[in-house]
Amino acid sequence: MKSILISGCSSGIGHAVAHGLKARGWRVFAGARDAGDVARLADEGLESLPLDLDDSASIRAAVAEVLARTGGTLDALFNNGGFGQVGAVEDLTRDALREQFETNLFGWVELSNRVIPAMRAQGHGRIVMNGSVLGYAAFPYRGAYNAVKFALEGLSDTLRMELAGAGISVSLVEPGPIVSRFRENCLPHFEKHIAWQTSVHRASYEAQLARLKNPGPVAPFTLSPDAVLEKVIHALESPRPRARYPVTVPSVAFWWLKRLLSIRMMDKLLLRASGGGKR
Repeated sequence: MKSILISGCSSGIGHAVAHGLKARGWRVFAGARDAGDVARLADEGLESLPLDLDDSASIRAAVAEVLARTGGTLDALFNNGGFGQVGAVEDLTRDALREQFETNLFGWVELSNRVIPAMRAQGHGRIVMNGSVLGYAAFPYRGAYNAVKFALEGLSDTLRMELAGAGISVSLVEPGPIVSRFRENCLPHFEKHIAWQTSVHRASYEAQLARLKNPGPVAPFTLSPDAVLEKVIHALESPRPRARYPVTVPSVAFWWLKRLLSIRMMDKLLLRASGGGKR
């Protein structure tokens, strides 16, 4: 039975991937930050454990617990936990950016670095990063999230080259719109960090808030988290895992359009796709 540690399993992609891999015979260690979610995941039949990506002690404890249960081995890691920070770049505070990077990047790197020695010792391993279409196609009013996903692309490429010859692969899954609680989870961070009532972007924020509080119909091309699961399975089980796995039509389309169009034309396309920043 192969083993995998997954962060951010309380809902959405992490939850779906954890259950999907367990159904395929993987031994899944499902991490979550809140104690209530850890208990719920255990009730669902998963080997759950506390894992707070903002807390180095929590990361150390989680990895130590997993390795203790497996006898010191771990076949795979799926870095997934995180949140989105909405807001125009000129309205982002240092604290808002710091929180975004602490959870969505620094925690992932620290977690990866904790499991790599075990993978090196056993001579194999798979590390899968849950990136985003916004890691190569920036949307307005997503500056913090764009920045952290762009950074993840660079770090993943670097790590993949540095691990060449160690038997450890690094893959990026790059989803577009996926059914999840992403917008719902954005709201408290937006309200905490963005002084939207006094911003020059207030009109756009009001439209975004309406969507965050009342999401309405699912956006075109939105897929279920099972679409991400399919790519994660390939990254984990294929003898030749890919470096990148775009998921959904927009992810594939923007990947190619960015290579074909001028920067000016790409900007116009992304502005239109984002509703001028109001979506």
